[in-house]
Amino acid sequence: MAKLLALFVLGHALASVSSVSITEIQGTAFKSPLAGELVHNVTGTVASNGFYLVGPKSDDVRASNGLFIFTSSAPRVTVGDAVSLSGRVTEFRQAANPNYLFLTELTSPSNIVTLSSNNTITPVILGRDRSPPTRHFSALDVGPDGFLSVPNNSSLIEATNATLRPDRFGLDFWESLEGQLVTIPRPTATGFQNNFGDFWTYGSWPVTGRNSRGGLSLTFGPDGIPDGNPEVIDIGSPLDGTKNPQVAIGVQLSDITGVVTYQFGFYYVLPLTAPTVISRPSSAVNPTRLVSNRSPADACTITFGDYNVENLSPGSAHLPTIARHIVDYLRTPDLLFLQEIQDDSGPTDDGTVSANLTLSTLANAIQSFSGVKYSFTLVNPVDGQDGGQPGGNIRTAYMFRPEVLTLARSPAVGGPLDKVEVGGSRGRPSLNFNPGRIDPTHEIWNATRKPLVAHFETRHGQALFAVNIHLSSKGGSSSTQGDARPPVNSPIENRTGQINSIAGFVGDVIQRDSSANIIVAGDFNEFIQARSAYKPITRYLTDIDEAANIPQEERYSYIFDQNSQQLDHAMISSAIRRRRVEFEHVHLNTWAPTLAERISDHDPSVGRIRLC
Repeated sequence: MAKLLALFVLGHALASVSSVSITEIQGTAFKSPLAGELVHNVTGTVASNGFYLVGPKSDDVRASNGLFIFTSSAPRVTVGDAVSLSGRVTEFRQAANPNYLFLTELTSPSNIVTLSSNNTITPVILGRDRSPPTRHFSALDVGPDGFLSVPNNSSLIEATNATLRPDRFGLDFWESLEGQLVTIPRPTATGFQNNFGDFWTYGSWPVTGRNSRGGLSLTFGPDGIPDGNPEVIDIGSPLDGTKNPQVAIGVQLSDITGVVTYQFGFYYVLPLTAPTVISRPSSAVNPTRLVSNRSPADACTITFGDYNVENLSPGSAHLPTIARHIVDYLRTPDLLFLQEIQDDSGPTDDGTVSANLTLSTLANAIQSFSGVKYSFTLVNPVDGQDGGQPGGNIRTAYMFRPEVLTLARSPAVGGPLDKVEVGGSRGRPSLNFNPGRIDPTHEIWNATRKPLVAHFETRHGQALFAVNIHLSSKGGSSSTQGDARPPVNSPIENRTGQINSIAGFVGDVIQRDSSANIIVAGDFNEFIQARSAYKPITRYLTDIDEAANIPQEERYSYIFDQNSQQLDHAMISSAIRRRRVEFEHVHLNTWAPTLAERISDHDPSVGRIRLC
């Protein structure tokens, strides 16, 4: 859709046969009941290739009184003009994308006549005149996990074309305002702007999942259904050509007045002019308190950190900062679960698979900042087989403090295609490879990082089994506000199978020792609210956020679209859960003051557990 100008026009709408209003054109469902018909005399906001019309309001809030008029050139009307015109009602799907919803518009307008000028258009004040629902996107998101239920894509909004229920469902609410002029009072940004300057916000109206930073976290609602925060709206490019400010989670802005539309898979408000920043939250992030408070005499306690370091290679510009994060904010925990460690040549696709230089460079940087010398262990992948940035061969790896933890003795270190298996005697499980990979030749792991297993021991002999994971990414998923319901969560079948594969290994350890200490941590690329995917493993392990009683709204390590969310998880065995468990998310990246200052797209986390 072309950029719109901030111009409004007023008038009436007449069908080719009888007089109709704009609200009758829009109708009370997702599609217009008059699609394909010729109508006359409409009002709206002028654009470079079109304008919006605003007609008399209906008592039925389901029917919008705004409408977009698409023209091939700028019409000769100005803000506040009341006009009469003819045109054909059309349902437009941007870029012919089958997952986008249709936008009702009038095309091929003719006979445009200005009836009067200098009329006033009063916007709908969101939060006062009308407020969006806060729990559910669509009535079609059926299943115990709501919009995250499986199977995905069971029905289509546009094919169903149900009557709108704007008091209950978020998509219905925004559809009922399509084409209308609205004001968002006292908006708060929920994350960074994208590459086009668009950002998500909520205004002065009821919200759910609000975290301490001002973002809205993906949580479970009181009905037990995942709450994806449908009350948030995307802010697009201003109609007058001004530029939106740089924003971040919790940034507060001046009131936004603009037009509701649908583009790029989401409902948007297109501001008449760019808002200004009123306030920004502090950029200060507190370091973890868990490592600094550890008693050296407590031989049963260890600390661990988890960090997706985003395509880290020896030459990465952000490597020194990652080292600083580990030293200054994670406080050099005993064990580090790292994801997205690239090979020694980084993204250069030259056949290199070793990451020893990457990890030694990081270890040396940490030592230079802190004096702490980490050891590391990993299994190098087969070239080009684990996905991620081409040439980078990303993989998971462990760094550990050798004065606290050592690798348990094993017959051998596993190769990239060697399957780790559990052996040993009752009460003392052991591995055939240490470290090793879980079922690396199974098709469920094609083009995906294979889980890295390690068997560690403390200096007093306590055992810990660690599984470091980075499951298949969400590439190919549809938007939360798209046609497919529930939205396509790609590839949920793969991730479910991968979690089942990991659960098989965990079950083998627990079969040998029901009191085994086990941590599975890393980038799951899946929300814990997608319960169907986690069913195979929750019979054995517990989410550490739950065990540590982290408030639901503070469980996030990632921001995408409207939600503060969690893709990075740590899951612990019942033996660990029964003891005191502590956990913290260190918001180094989600709290960055600007997108440019963010170092990784993931936050690190730190935990403190007892092994005996």
